[in-house]
Amino acid sequence: MMDITGFDRIIIGIDPGTNVLGYGILGIKGKNPYMVAMGVVRLNKSDSHYLRLRRIFERVQELVDKYLPDEMAIEAPFFGKNVQSMLKLGRAQGVAMAAALTRDVPITEYEPRKIKMVITGNGAASKEQVCEMLRRMLSIPTEQLDIELDATDGLAAALCHFYESSRPITISGPKSWKDFIASNPDRVK
Repeated sequence: MMDITGFDRIIIGIDPGTNVLGYGILGIKGKNPYMVAMGVVRLNKSDSHYLRLRRIFERVQELVDKYLPDEMAIEAPFFGKNVQSMLKLGRAQGVAMAAALTRDVPITEYEPRKIKMVITGNGAASKEQVCEMLRRMLSIPTEQLDIELDATDGLAAALCHFYESSRPITISGPKSWKDFIASNPDRVK
């Protein structure tokens, strides 16, 4: 684990799941992101969906207390054909969000395709491709990536948020002076 002091900003990324929840912690220094930590929370020890939700809540709260993130990026549930799976995943996401909100951590949600697009340039990229791009972009030694891909998905959510929140805001305005005059007749004499 990297020391979190000295970073301008800390982002926690969460890949919610009901069997395995992935997380990644990103430290930002200036304009540069660094991997602080990543891992998974295994939830399959309990048959009770409600006990799994409690474990998600407790573990996310522990991560927030340990790393003191300024922001959370969380992957939105994927809308598949199995409605029951989607509902369970939505509950897991909601519980993770509630845990962060109890510590006043602002949350931004990203669609899985958006995260993949930002990280790899391909919204249909595989988990392995996302993992490899993270390794290259964050200079992560290969031996540190010998973990489940849910962890790198959590880290990808955090890195996606860093890139998305670091882009300058563009203000759309008139495309020409003629457009400006047409939409602001009272300002032109």
